[in-house]
Amino acid sequence: MKQVHVHGPDDVRLDNVERPAPGPRDAILEVVACGICGSDLRYVRLGGLAGPTRSPMPLGHELSGVIESIGSEVEGLAPGMRVVLNPMMADALGNGGSEGGFTPRLLVRNAKALENLFEVPEDLPMDLAALAEPLGVGMNAADRVDPTEGDKIAVFGAGPIGLAAIASLRDRGIEDICAIDLSKRRLEIARELGAAATIDASNEDPFTRLRVIHGERHVLGAPMIGTNAYIEASGAGPVISQIIQHAAAEARISVVALHDTPIQTSFLLVMMKQLSIRGAMLYPDDFSESLGLLGRRDLSALITHRFPLERFQQAFDTARDPQSGGKVLIQIGQE
Repeated sequence: MKQVHVHGPDDVRLDNVERPAPGPRDAILEVVACGICGSDLRYVRLGGLAGPTRSPMPLGHELSGVIESIGSEVEGLAPGMRVVLNPMMADALGNGGSEGGFTPRLLVRNAKALENLFEVPEDLPMDLAALAEPLGVGMNAADRVDPTEGDKIAVFGAGPIGLAAIASLRDRGIEDICAIDLSKRRLEIARELGAAATIDASNEDPFTRLRVIHGERHVLGAPMIGTNAYIEASGAGPVISQIIQHAAAEARISVVALHDTPIQTSFLLVMMKQLSIRGAMLYPDDFSESLGLLGRRDLSALITHRFPLERFQQAFDTARDPQSGGKVLIQIGQE
């Protein structure tokens, strides 16, 4: 069968591999859909998890599938069950582990119900179910700023994770959300998912405009932007320092984007304004929360492109283009 591997920097291929067979504690999934994550693009650029590896690295971790078979010791799971995967509870699957989800049949080692495999509700389409993993990342980023009714929140970066954070904030009752991005298409999606305002950073200074949208609050007599919380999902180096410069007292900041290089900033301002800065990685404690959100709200706008596995190169090229829109999904099997 076929499986996508990284062979070196900017060298990603669809390889022939042996079909997997489950051990006594394993499961085999027929993969239905798998999304391309920003980390996948980073692995391709680097040639592996943090650089070239000795053997090709399999990719893909944002997936939904149907259980084809299970080992004799697996409990709580059964063939035919529709599931999504928590990859970090499955030997870092697609993130440096020995397996990856861009393949028709996937070996999940040590398969456990409600730990690494979660049943998908019958009324949830499997392509939307594949959003559970990135939605969980965005949900965690939103939770890390402790959103409270009446908050004014700015989300920098309206890629899939920023969009997922916006959807999560709306689900938590936050109405005054402003999305900032360079892509008009992504800003359109942000509005569809609940952003009350958007700023096209390619045309205007986002902080000047945000001051108009969220008003001002004074810190030691100096006017600062009235935003209560910020989610940094853009990955743009200057943004964190600029947020710290313009934020009002007691503002909360969640950093979910990957920043590869150190960022110089003023911790004097962090101290004086009593800012809270929290990193955001992985998911809420209950991974199934994202499935619940997918059942409550229509998040189909998040998916803007679909490709078959045979066109994975085109799919990756599309995902690299920041103007392309939201989530790029590879459709592999049928429900």
